Order: sequence, then C-alpha cells, then structure tokens
Amino acid sequence: MRKFFQEIKADLKFKTAGPGQKLSEPSRAPREKPKAEVAPKPRQAPTDEAQRAAAAALARLEVKPKGGKAPSASQEAIRNQVRKELMAEAAASEKRLSVEEKEQEEEGAAAPSVSGVYFICPLTGTVVRKDQKEKQLREAIQAYFSVDPVAASIMEIHTFNKDREKVRLCVETMAKYLDNIYLHPEEEKYRKIKLQNKVFQERISCLEGTHKFFQAVGFETKTLPVPGQETTEEFYVLKEEVLSRLEDLREHKEQLLSSEPVRAQLHRQLAVFHPSPAAARFELPHDFFSLTAEELRREQRLRTEAVEKASMLRTRAMREKDEQREMRKYNYTLLRVRFPDGYILQGTFYARESVSVLYNFVREALRDDWLPFELLGPGGLKLTDENLAFNECGLVPSALLSLAWDAAVMADVEAAAAEEQRSPLRPELLARAQPLS
Repeated sequence: MRKFFQEIKADLKFKTAGPGQKLSEPSRAPREKPKAEVAPKPRQAPTDEAQRAAAAALARLEVKPKGGKAPSASQEAIRNQVRKELMAEAAASEKRLSVEEKEQEEEGAAAPSVSGVYFICPLTGTVVRKDQKEKQLREAIQAYFSVDPVAASIMEIHTFNKDREKVRLCVETMAKYLDNIYLHPEEEKYRKIKLQNKVFQERISCLEGTHKFFQAVGFETKTLPVPGQETTEEFYVLKEEVLSRLEDLREHKEQLLSSEPVRAQLHRQLAVFHPSPAAARFELPHDFFSLTAEELRREQRLRTEAVEKASMLRTRAMREKDEQREMRKYNYTLLRVRFPDGYILQGTFYARESVSVLYNFVREALRDDWLPFELLGPGGLKLTDENLAFNECGLVPSALLSLAWDAAVMADVEAAAAEEQRSPLRPELLARAQPLS
C-alpha cells in the first residue's frame, strides 16, 4: 500500500503530510544523463486512462482494511489531496479550453461592415452613435438657450414630448393665451394665467419645455390674491414692457404652431470600395436590429421551427405576411451598389425609406449626375417602383445591388470610358476608395 501511495504522489507531483507526521521521499533509481537537451512539453490535462486509475485508487482508499480498522490520518490526508488535485486539474483544463475557444471565435469573427449606426446633430453637426443621439440633442438645445431662449424652449416642447396629440393640444392652448393678449392688450385678465388652472395643468404644465417658453416670451411668476377669497395663488403675469412688443408676441405664437421636432439625421456613412468578390458578404452590428441579438436569434429559431412544421399547410399569403412581420424587425439597412467597373458604393439607410432615396444617393455620387441608370436588386430584379420602401422590397437588413446604364446611352458610356479610362464615380470619392475586407 505504501508503494501505491508513493506512485500516486509521484504521478500527480505533490507533497503532503498527515497530521503529526512527515512523509519520506520515495526512493528513486538514478536517472541516466540525457543525450541531448529537449525543450519541456507544456503540461497537458490528465488523460482518461490516468483519471480512471486515480479514481480506482480513490475507490480502493475508500475500502476499509481487514479487521474493520478506520484509515489512518495520513491515508485520509492523501486521499483528500488526491481528490483536490484531480478537481484542480479538471477545472484548469476546462478553463484553458474555454479561453482557447474564445480566442478562436475572436480570431475567426469577421470585422463588421460598419461599426454601428450614427446620427448627425442638426444644431451642431456632431456625429454620434445611435444610443447617444438624444443626449446630444438635449445638450445642443440647452446650449441654444443662450442664443435664442424662445426658439430653444419651442424645440424642447416639440422634440422631447413624444405624444404628438398632447403636443398639438398644448401648443394650440398656449397659442390661444398669446392670441388673446395680442388681440386684447388692454384686458388685464388675459395677461394673467393661473398655474393651478385645470386646463393649464392638464394640457400645458405637464409637458417638457412649456414653463421655459412662458418665461422666455416675457411672463414672470407672481403670487396674487384670489378675488373673493382670502387665499393666494401663483400666476404667470406678462411683464409690462412686453406690451410694447406685441408683434414679437405674435411671431412667437406663429413659431410655436409651425415648428417641428428636431431630429438627428441618419449618417449615411458613405464609403467606396475597390472591386471585391466579398461585396455580397455583410457583418452587421446590433444597432441595425430592433431586437437585441439574443432576442433576434430566439425569434429566428422559433420561426424556422414553425416553418418546418407547417410549411405544407401554409398558404402563400400567410408566408408573405410572416415575412413582412420579420422585415419590420429591422430599423436600418446597409446597402451596396456595384458599378459596372466593379467599384462599390455603400450607405446606411432607414429600412422604411423609399427606393427613390437610394437613387438620389447614387446620383449624387456620379461624376455626371445626368446619366440615366437603373438599379437591380438581388437576382437581377429591376427596382422600378421608387415609392416602395426598402423593407417592402426585401432589401433589409443588407443587400448588394447592381447599377446598369440605360440601354439608350450604354454605347456612349462605354465608348467614353474606353477613351478616358475613368470611373463614373466622382474623383473625390474614388480617392477615398478602400479595400473591402
């Protein structure tokens, strides 16, 4: 038994001692001097055979010796140490495997076709990621208060209150207040607004930016007695000096009624690529999807399973309805247009934008924007109805299209290209052309 313990200890490379005693090192035969130095091999996880042998040893240790005596303290310590070593080896092996798999996934993952969806703040021109656009708008509008507080407060009202019906009722009621003052400047009652008034509370006070507007156009807060009562209430009261600028008040009213929400503009991320056989391969970031990546994978899995189970029972109309429902999950689409010379034009679009937007996008990139052309979708289908949205044409969340010149001018274009050897794209865009990875 002692020899067996020594073999186990040597195999697992540990030293241990039981309580109150010290184990002696096992005797070793003198080793021969190696003929040549050999680089040590990296330590490997225990083989299945070694693990079975160790497990068998542990099982034997569990068996009580003859006579019914319990194992000694040293035997118990060795058994526990063997168990710990095996567990540590298994955990280390699993960890190494996990790290290696993660590294392989990272090395094998293709770079995204674009790094994300970006927007341009119309007030500052700053380009920000999708998740930062509202913060950027708020900061820009807040900064605009130092330039034009009336316009800035109107921007807040129209931009940050999402319920459009509430906004409509709000601005119409506010415009009525201002209109009464403009039409009846001599009437003092029109120059005061009770803040606790039910209509004011329900239509105006609860919306963002409204109080800033009243202050910007010349109202101030005052506590006034209520006629016929002993109590006081807060009112907005128009400053006297504003009465001399009634035309300004009328303009503020018109501006309030005619304004629209401030919207960040989708950044097209225009890019030009050299001819590449990888033009039809897309790797999209999560920004392009309405759902999270996990939700999207789950939805796709469930849909695939449902289609496989019921494909023979479903009508074409039912399948098309489901396909349209799937298309609505995409907010954006990445489109590439391949030119006859192989160059590729790329841009980011809303999934619900019309095909006409893509035609304009391509036309603006041409050296000669008067040249007539057609866009062909996947499979060579002509995109003739420019009023259709990209998601209605199946061009989401990405697609590769081809540009074809109008047949009537094809010969002239080819002749000109042969003579001048130039691309139809604008020179400044060609200078930015990059390899498509």
